[in-house]
Amino acid sequence: MGEIPEDLRYTQEHEWVRRDGGEVVVGITDFAQSMLTAVVWVELPEVGTEVPAMEGFASLESVKSVSAIHAPVSGEVVAVNESLEDSPEKINEDPYGEGWICRMAVSHNSELDGLLDAAGYAALIGE
Repeated sequence: MGEIPEDLRYTQEHEWVRRDGGEVVVGITDFAQSMLTAVVWVELPEVGTEVPAMEGFASLESVKSVSAIHAPVSGEVVAVNESLEDSPEKINEDPYGEGWICRMAVSHNSELDGLLDAAGYAALIGE
């Protein structure tokens, strides 16, 4: 049911996290985008927003539904993928690359350890 990169961490709500220095890059998984079908609109979080772990901070609208995106860890949004405003389909086309949603400065690195690894996420989605 899709790609599950080994170098990422995952939430049970289908977000992924890639460590990048003191920050993380956040997006939704290939499994999630395939369940949503065609993403037609993205509401990005505001840069500078402090968000607690697992709080909704962005949303995606697809032809099927509107879905909340949760912050996988506590921290501050330091950048957003503004190209998604004009090209939300990047989430479907390249969820782990050009379809990233935001970058965050992590408040508590220990929260990353509580996220699923690739094997745990594969088990969650039944792969």
